[in-house]
Amino acid sequence: MMRSYSDKQNVQKKPYFSDRYFVAPQIPKDVVESDEVFTNDLAVLKAKFEIKEAYIQRGQLVVYIDPKDNVEVLKTLRDELFYNFLSEHSAIDWLAKSGEFEIFYQLLSTSKRKRLRVKCFIKEKEVLKSVISLYSSANWAEREMYDMFGVIISGHPYMKRLLMPDDWFDHPLRKTYPLHGDEVAQWYEIDKIFGKEYRDIIGPEERDSARIDVNDTHRFAHLNHEVPFGAEPSQEKTFTDYQEEGGVFIVKKLKKEDAKIVKERY
Repeated sequence: MMRSYSDKQNVQKKPYFSDRYFVAPQIPKDVVESDEVFTNDLAVLKAKFEIKEAYIQRGQLVVYIDPKDNVEVLKTLRDELFYNFLSEHSAIDWLAKSGEFEIFYQLLSTSKRKRLRVKCFIKEKEVLKSVISLYSSANWAEREMYDMFGVIISGHPYMKRLLMPDDWFDHPLRKTYPLHGDEVAQWYEIDKIFGKEYRDIIGPEERDSARIDVNDTHRFAHLNHEVPFGAEPSQEKTFTDYQEEGGVFIVKKLKKEDAKIVKERY
């Protein structure tokens, strides 16, 4: 098991704006009555469940419900209102702000050509019922939500991590999770594959996925300056032909002398 680390609150939060009077623009919200189809859909839901809030945003109906009603609400939407496809299901971390996760279900009705988003709030340790019995697409979505956020799902047939190793500590999409991973995440694969005795030989894992070192010929190839694996970098320009001589089936080999640079679109 990886050792735990101290809570760092929101380590991803950065002061991108220096103007303390800056107010981020909000997406406009429209009343539900402006759309006849959504008005009828909302009336059906209100007759059966407690609807905390509802509005239209960017042409989609957004409905806030009690999390205890999530399965029954989605069953009604699928069977009675014909929202037959769950295209997205995940969470938003508001733990630092309110101690809650915001859960959303993005639904599509192919017959009505309408999109609807169901939302609810749950506490950090609160258990959410699985909706995999209604939408099979919720299978991996619920596993990913558990893996990345730590949202506990009951009734899922195989509730295990989806992306991270089973013994990984914490949940990478929480705002309290460091951007470059846990303090010992840099040694995780080294320890697992080679053993701790190889730490001094291999060195820590590079956690910055955007970092490129043109002088590192073990991990990168400098285009037009290619050298053998691990050799010293060279400033001499090289020419590398990446296509088979004579071309491949159907595809004709490109001759660089015949290539043209298009400077404007027609």
